Amino acid sequence: MRRGMTFDDVLLIPRRSAVLPNQVDVRTQLTSHIYLKIPIISAAMDTVTEAKMAIAMAVEGGVGVIHRYLNPEQQAEEVRKVKRFESGVIKDPFTLSADEPVWKALQLMRDKGISGVPIVSAEGRLEGLLTRRDLQFQTELDVAIAKVMTPREKLITAPANVDLEEAKKILYQHRIEKLPLVDKNFKLQGLITIKDIRRASEHPNACKDKRGRLVVGAAIGTALDLKREELLLEAEVDFLVVDTAHGHSEPVLEKIRILKKEFPKVDIIAGNVATSDGATDLVDVGADGVKVGIGPGAICTTRVVAGIGVPQLTAILDCAEALHDSGIPIIADGGMRTSGDIVKALAAGASSVMLGSLLASTEEAPGELYTLRGETYKTYRGMGSVTAMKEARDKERRYFWDEVKEPIAEGIEGRVKYRGKLDGVLHQLIGGLEHGMGYLGAPDLKSLREQSEFIEITAASVIESHPHDIQITREAPNYHFEDGI
Repeated sequence: MRRGMTFDDVLLIPRRSAVLPNQVDVRTQLTSHIYLKIPIISAAMDTVTEAKMAIAMAVEGGVGVIHRYLNPEQQAEEVRKVKRFESGVIKDPFTLSADEPVWKALQLMRDKGISGVPIVSAEGRLEGLLTRRDLQFQTELDVAIAKVMTPREKLITAPANVDLEEAKKILYQHRIEKLPLVDKNFKLQGLITIKDIRRASEHPNACKDKRGRLVVGAAIGTALDLKREELLLEAEVDFLVVDTAHGHSEPVLEKIRILKKEFPKVDIIAGNVATSDGATDLVDVGADGVKVGIGPGAICTTRVVAGIGVPQLTAILDCAEALHDSGIPIIADGGMRTSGDIVKALAAGASSVMLGSLLASTEEAPGELYTLRGETYKTYRGMGSVTAMKEARDKERRYFWDEVKEPIAEGIEGRVKYRGKLDGVLHQLIGGLEHGMGYLGAPDLKSLREQSEFIEITAASVIESHPHDIQITREAPNYHFEDGI
């Protein structure tokens, strides 16, 4: 029998270094064609990633994957929220016609979180602009928008090919907040807002697509009708994740083949696998990224329910070695409790890590926030837990069960201690990674993978690694008592 290892079984041996933590480069490859500023992805779980988390992740340079326990229309709408958040140029702004009532504009602004709406004709010609300022003293809500909007003749517009720097000058020069983009026939081609330009300057490390919009992914299952995928692509999702408990299975392989045939330009991440054969088989059918991890997650019970799995460090090492010459990156999914575990996962060959419990504890996660005995917590549950499966609104079943008997769960429900806003948590996690790279003399993640050396440690060494023989009176931001033993 082989011996399987996980993060607490090893340490990285420090090396002579000329690299300081603030000098390292943590940019990485997510898929064959998508790159991240930081190597962290938020997990596709209903207590971890919806639009709010995905936006916050992309703003910090990582990326989020919208979970699939939403119906297809809801999931596509979550993707749209992310793509519209920091757009640079909004190519397809929400619009209304001049003969519609004012209340409809107010409803649209409230529902979509916007402060103004271009008003267009049936042919798409710009006729005016309606903003909250126009509606400030409007009490009659049934009147036509035409009576209260700012007409086209009074608007400042720009051609569709204007660059952002020139647009910024126009906005500041005329002290306006919205700049409609039109062609020579005044057909609306897009919209630039001062809010998006300010956001872009506030978040220079944000992970964006070629059009300046935040990058986002979405999880999908193995269903072959492709309705969900079509809606997600209409919402302009950047990549899809075939998200299953057992990625080395015929339904997953067939789904990738179909996706690559129907949507050849979309990057596909697939998983989860824990073996070299699983990784290579996914790549052979067209996967652009491979997700590694069966059973290491904090809320996963697959290993005790089914007796299946590979300790996470060994799984990463095996898959990384198998795909070494393929150019296809792997994502280490699960099992990381500290920033040190992230360093080990990346040193073992992962290009990025997918986090669940560490991010479920943040303000941006959709889990419920509550107080217990003076401590604040957020709910966190496995997607294979009984409640998550029963609440799946699209009725997709990740595990086999019928409507009469209790499902065979492979996950539990619990809570994690609330740790505040995501940017603070990521600061500590990336800071730990940068310190680890400094100890190893690794200026970038490629060097970290190539020159790291592990040493196996004993149970006594694990105790020595954590604070010991002391009563902790004040925890550090990057170390919490539950991280210990």
